[in-house]
Amino acid sequence: MSKTPLINIKELSVGFKSKSGEMLPVLRSINLALHAGESLGLVGESGSGKSTLALAAMGYLKSGLSLMEGSVSFEHHDIFNLDHKRLQKIWGRELALVPQNSGQSLTPTMRVGQQLREVLEFHNLKKDKAIQQRIIQLLTQVRLPEPETLLTRFPHELSGGQQQRVAIAMALAGEPKVLLLDEPTTGLDVTTQAHILELLREIATKTHMALLYVSHDLGAIARVCDEVLVMYAGQAVLNGSAKTVLRSPSHPYARGLLASIPKLNDPGLPDALEGRPPAPGQASAGCAFADRCFIAQDICRLEPPKVNILTDSQKTRCHFPDQVKAITLKKVSAKKKFNFKNDVLTLSMDKMSIRYKNKSLMDQLLRRPHKEPATVDCINLSISKGETLGLVGESGSGKSTILKTIAGLLQPSGGTISLENNSYLPTAVEYRSSDQLRRIQLVFQNPDDSLNPRHTVKQILEQPLKLYFNLTKKQVYEKSVQILEQVRLGSHYLDRLPSQLSGGEKQRIAIARAFVAEPDIVLCDEVTSALDVSVQAAVLELLDELKQTQRTTYVFVSHDLAVVKALSDRVAVLYQGRLCEIGPTDQVYNKPSHPYTEVLLGAVLEPDPDHELKLMADDIVELAPPESGCPFQRRCPRIIGDICKSLAPPWQTLPTGNQICCHIPWEELNKTQAN
Repeated sequence: MSKTPLINIKELSVGFKSKSGEMLPVLRSINLALHAGESLGLVGESGSGKSTLALAAMGYLKSGLSLMEGSVSFEHHDIFNLDHKRLQKIWGRELALVPQNSGQSLTPTMRVGQQLREVLEFHNLKKDKAIQQRIIQLLTQVRLPEPETLLTRFPHELSGGQQQRVAIAMALAGEPKVLLLDEPTTGLDVTTQAHILELLREIATKTHMALLYVSHDLGAIARVCDEVLVMYAGQAVLNGSAKTVLRSPSHPYARGLLASIPKLNDPGLPDALEGRPPAPGQASAGCAFADRCFIAQDICRLEPPKVNILTDSQKTRCHFPDQVKAITLKKVSAKKKFNFKNDVLTLSMDKMSIRYKNKSLMDQLLRRPHKEPATVDCINLSISKGETLGLVGESGSGKSTILKTIAGLLQPSGGTISLENNSYLPTAVEYRSSDQLRRIQLVFQNPDDSLNPRHTVKQILEQPLKLYFNLTKKQVYEKSVQILEQVRLGSHYLDRLPSQLSGGEKQRIAIARAFVAEPDIVLCDEVTSALDVSVQAAVLELLDELKQTQRTTYVFVSHDLAVVKALSDRVAVLYQGRLCEIGPTDQVYNKPSHPYTEVLLGAVLEPDPDHELKLMADDIVELAPPESGCPFQRRCPRIIGDICKSLAPPWQTLPTGNQICCHIPWEELNKTQAN
C-alpha cells in the first residue's frame, strides 16, 4: 500500500451563514487520510455530517455551505483550488460517486445503454467501436442478467436493485481510483443488498480501488469496510479498525448506536438512544455528546475532550474511554408476547388475488384467461386483534401491494377482505364508510410523500379529527397535543411545517396522524427503512407502546428482517406474490422450514466483520413467477426434480407451528437442516 494517501483531509471545517451573519459549522476540524485499496466507513445519525464530508472529499459543497478552514487534497492537488474544468475531468474519471437514490440519479428518458455511452464519451474513455463492448462489459461486471437486452431499457423498467447496479456501473466506467458511496443500499431487500455488497468487495479487491462508504447501516459497514470513522455533530469522535470499533467501541456514542440495532439473535426491541444531536452552532462548550451520555461528568460539559489513541489503535474523542469499554451494553427490552389463545379476528383475506394488468377488450369478449400470472395470488391470511403480522420477502414479492389493497387503494381481481364478524370490506376506498376508513390507516415509507408541505403539524392532525369525530375546537386541540405527547414530540411542534422537521420527526408525525383516528388496524409500509438506527429504535419502541396501550393491530412490511423480528408476533413470507411460509416469529426465524426463508435469513447482515453470509440462491431478478409449479423453482437450492416445475406445491402444517408451501416433506427439510 502506498504511503501517500489518495485523499488527505486536514483540519477541515465547513459551515453556513446564519440569518444573523454568524458562521455555523457543519463539519468541525476533520482529519482523514484514504489510501489506495483502503475502505473507510462513515457512520453516525442523520445530520452528523457524513454525506457533507464525503462530498467535500471530492471538492463539492452543497448550496449554502462554504469552506471555513482546512484543506482537501487529491493526489497532492488542493481540490478546492482547482477550476471547474479540471474538476470535471476528475469527477467520474478518478473520483466517482454512487448516490443514495439511484432512481433519481438516472435520467428517466434515456435508455441504460445511452447513459453509459454518455459517460464513456464524455471522458473519452473508448473509441466508438469499443464503446458498445465496454458497456456490455460494465453491465456484466455488476452481474446484471442479459446485458444486451437490459441496455435497451429505460430506468423505470428496472427493479431497485438493477437501478443501483447500473449506477455502480456508471461510476466504474472511468475505472476511478476512489469510489464514494452515499447510502448505496438503503431501501434494497436483504438478498439484493448482500449481493451488491459482495460485488463491491470483489471489485475493490481486484482493482485496488479505495472506497469511502457512507451509511447508517452498521451491518453493511461491517461487510465492506476495513476502517470505521464515527461522526457526531460534525466531529470525528471515534475511528479505528472495523473489528475494534464494532466489537468494543471506546466512545459512548458508538456504544449507543450498536445498542440501537435490532439483531436476529436478540429476543425483543433494542434500546433507543435518548435525546437528539445538537443543531449546528448549539453544541456545548465541552463534549457535544455530554447531554446524551450515560457516563458524563462535570468536566464533559466544561472542557472539550482531546483525541486519545488507545492500545488497540482506536482514536477516541472522550474524557473516559476506559470506562466506556468496561461498561456492558444494556440488553434489549423484553417484547410482550401476544396471546394467541384469546384470538379475536380483526381482518381476514380469503383467496385474494391482485393484477396490475387488466384483460384486453378482445380477451374479455372471448372470455380468454389472463395471459400473465397474477401479481399476487391466492392470499389467505387471518389477523387477530392486537397482533402484529410481519410481511417479508424481496422487492417485487407483493408486500406493499397487499397493504395498498387492504387500504382500498388497489382493487383485487379476486377474493375478499373482511373485518371481524365476517363484515365484508368494500375493496375500493370510495365505497367504504367513514367508520371503515377510520379503522384502517396506512403509514407510508417516505413521510415526505404523505405530509402536505404547506400544512403545519396542527393542520395535518386536525384533518382526521374533523373528518371522523364530532369535536369542538378545544377538543381537537387537546387531542392533537395528546397524540404529540404520545409520539414524544410535544405541543411546540404544532406550528411547524414538515420542512422544519428531521426525518425521524416527520415519520412520528405520520404515525401520529394515523393514530389520532383511533384505528383498529395500522398498515406500516417500510416505515423505518430511511431512518438511522437510533431513530429507528425509538420508532419501534413507539409502535410497540401504542400497540400495548391501544391494542392496535399491525400489518408490518420491511426489508429489514431483524426489525420485523423485533416487532412482529407472526411472520408471512412472500415470493413473487405467493405465500411460502407462515408461523410464529420465533419459530420462523429460529427454525426456518421453507428453502426461500432460509435464503432470506442467510443474507441478513450483522454489525460484525466476521459474520458469514449464506448466499444460497442465485443472484437473479425474476419479473414474473413461472406458469406452473413452485414459484421459487428457478432459484431453489433444494429443488427435488420435475415435480417442483410441474405441480403447485401443497401446504404442510409442521410440528413447530409453521405452515409451508413446499413439495419437500418436512422430515427431509429438517434432516437437511440438522446436517
